Amino acid sequence: MSSPSNWTSKIGFILAAAGSAIGLGAIWKFPYTAGTNGGAVFFLIFLLFTLLVGLPVLLSEFFIGRKTGKNPVNALKEIAPHPAWAWIGRMGMAACFVLLSFYSVVGGWVFAYVWHAISGAITPTTDFAALFGSTISNPAMVLGFQAAFMLVTIWVVQNGVSSGIERANKYLMPLLFIMFLVLAVRSLTLPNAMVGVKFLLQPDFSAVTPATWLTALGQAFFALSLGVSTMMTYASYLDNKQDLFRSANSIMWLNMLVSLLAGLVIFPAVFALGFKPDAGPSLIFIVLPAVFQKMPFGTLLFAVFMVLVAFATLTSAFSMLETAIAYFVQKQPHCRRRISWMAGVAIFIMGIPSALSFGALAEFKIIGKTVFDLWDYLITSWIMPLSSLAVCVLVGWVLKRDGVLQHMMLGSDFSPVIARIWRTAVRYVAPIAILLVFANTLGWI
Repeated sequence: MSSPSNWTSKIGFILAAAGSAIGLGAIWKFPYTAGTNGGAVFFLIFLLFTLLVGLPVLLSEFFIGRKTGKNPVNALKEIAPHPAWAWIGRMGMAACFVLLSFYSVVGGWVFAYVWHAISGAITPTTDFAALFGSTISNPAMVLGFQAAFMLVTIWVVQNGVSSGIERANKYLMPLLFIMFLVLAVRSLTLPNAMVGVKFLLQPDFSAVTPATWLTALGQAFFALSLGVSTMMTYASYLDNKQDLFRSANSIMWLNMLVSLLAGLVIFPAVFALGFKPDAGPSLIFIVLPAVFQKMPFGTLLFAVFMVLVAFATLTSAFSMLETAIAYFVQKQPHCRRRISWMAGVAIFIMGIPSALSFGALAEFKIIGKTVFDLWDYLITSWIMPLSSLAVCVLVGWVLKRDGVLQHMMLGSDFSPVIARIWRTAVRYVAPIAILLVFANTLGWI
């Protein structure tokens, strides 16, 4: 990921960005956050925030990245009228650092389940809840697989990732979609599956709380990798022939499709197999292997599926590490390998308390949360929305209107009206929505 030439095609960029955005956001985080926040009503609010807030912010990050062609810190130094705006980029880099520290823990769980499928631990008689519990509470296992996950991430990023990831995404992302479709069909044919469909698609507005709004807003940002400068970094490798509106729209709907498919795989199976939808982060690791065991060659297919999930997880990790180091690499491009290893090892060390949050440090709480939950809460519910709010203020209010609109129309065959609607959303809709959610959460309204 060292030069704009890394993106060799429009579809390559879209699939790579979608892979970065989808990662575990749609596959792992959406099902359990929906399951613990009312199901369908959470999905509805999440969809609303993605359309009205997430999409405008995504386009704003694309604008900053492509306009400057630089890492987030230098991009904001160049484009903004005051050096203080560069702190948005610095905050994004720091957030990626922290985010990857606990994200790599879940990536390690995925790696562990690939191993479980290969080693014979996944069978029709396996107690999957007990298997997951024993996996995440075993310090040697969680730290070992977290280390393996970070080693793969560092190894790829140290050489520059876009060309390899771009090529791989063209094959592996469509295969992941196909696997999800097969799984959704199987889940929907299980007994009592329609109860799960109802839970996902029939809103119960009595389940809405202030926390639901904040969690849904955070999920909208997490699902699109917003507020951590990742999409700014990816867009900095684009040329002016790329249609930003079409790309952002495609990425958003691919993300929503995977989230919907994940829900249609998980929730029908949850109710059919007697699990609870509010099981939390363990949901896909308990339900998915059970669903696969209801299929011919289930263990083999589960192994293939988890390899694909591992790939989707890694694509997000690559973009996080690249964002965390982009500023330093641009200053010292000949030191990319050393910078990648230094940052990656530091991220692994920072992630150790998160990895142990379900075992040795399970009783250690800060403001009532484990280290893993605390980082997740701070990044997705606070840092991402606040950083995105700052991006909206910069693009919508500080930068000159004509220059922004003119650049956004480069490579696009959309009507200029679309660009003006987008800027209106950036100026008013997205900031007001973010501020109202925070005010509601803090009890001010």
